[in-house]
Amino acid sequence: MNPSTTIQTLQQRGVRLLAPETIFIAPDVNPERIAADVVIHPGCRLLGATLAIGPACEIGTEGPVTLQDCQLGARVQVRGGFLDRATLLDDVDAGSCAHIRPGTLLEEHASFAHSVGLKQTVLLPFTTLGSLINFCDCLMGGGTGPSDHSEVGSSYIHFNFTPHQDKATPSLIGDVPHGVLLDQPAIFLGGQGGLVGPCRIAFGTVLAAGQICRHDILTPGTLVRDAAATKRLALPYDPRIMGGMDHRVANNRHYLGNLLALDAWWRVVRAPFLREVWQRHCLEGALQRLTEMFDERLKRLDQFAQKVELSLSLTTTPDAAPCSMQRAFLEQWPTQRQTLRALVAARTTHTSPEHLHALLAPLATARDYLGWVRALAPADKALLTAWLQTRVESCCQGQAV
Repeated sequence: MNPSTTIQTLQQRGVRLLAPETIFIAPDVNPERIAADVVIHPGCRLLGATLAIGPACEIGTEGPVTLQDCQLGARVQVRGGFLDRATLLDDVDAGSCAHIRPGTLLEEHASFAHSVGLKQTVLLPFTTLGSLINFCDCLMGGGTGPSDHSEVGSSYIHFNFTPHQDKATPSLIGDVPHGVLLDQPAIFLGGQGGLVGPCRIAFGTVLAAGQICRHDILTPGTLVRDAAATKRLALPYDPRIMGGMDHRVANNRHYLGNLLALDAWWRVVRAPFLREVWQRHCLEGALQRLTEMFDERLKRLDQFAQKVELSLSLTTTPDAAPCSMQRAFLEQWPTQRQTLRALVAARTTHTSPEHLHALLAPLATARDYLGWVRALAPADKALLTAWLQTRVESCCQGQAV
């Protein structure tokens, strides 16, 4: 469609283009996928055949916005920046100077302030990020609502690239089987700090500001305040040679398992709530984002295996324990990769087990997703968590479910 024709069509539909002469709309944008009461401020660019913007969204309130193949739910605020192949559900608030790349899924009421970078990132409902943050390749949940939410302080970094030049580094801050039920203690990552992936952080964890966390914290409700390093360390180092790696492989499998659990949750529990046209667009977008996440994680593990092979070829101590781990990983990886790919491929055919049918039957007429989750009885939550946990364990153990 001609861009000027698209602008006229949008205006006729009731979309408010505050300075239409400054707004670029690519020919592949379908105006039917933009709700009638959307407001678009000057200097914005809309691109992509899968772009969809739900009702009462406002784009560009603090600066120009580029939206490419994104899906936005209702009442989403995008204040300024660049977003590509991201899915933002109802009431998400995205600050100015955003840099949001593919594989980003932000669930209801998630928010971030200015100058935040996300990629391959999942924020479960109400999760909040401050300003000046790089939070790529991680999933975060926790908290129960807008006044009790997990938060990342300003100037925080998730370190997702190693000296070995690989990105097999996804971190779980919370988890899916418990986090989707919106009843877990919030997590706080203090500002001016960082997390070295791949880590697993339990619900209720508080990381004091100004520190770098380099290890798993698996005990819920833990305050962590590491003493500042005072000793200088200077040793010969070849970044091509790796040490022990069991922890990294295990955490990657946990992360993939949680993505499988989230995919199952979306297909079985969330999908029935998404009946309106813009909601179906968000459902399609979320499932596509999860597909991108699966592809990314398996690609990064393949690259990691290549790095391990290089490390073994360069080591001068082939009998050391780390080398034994590395050889075992390389021997097992072709079979593990095939198993993981099979689990990912089979996710589209999985349905809820029979013992959950009665619990999930009301979804056929339910409208309020967050309200339904909060109203679940503890016993029902336990059943749902156990079901989702089987997805995680299937990936960790390499077994079909």
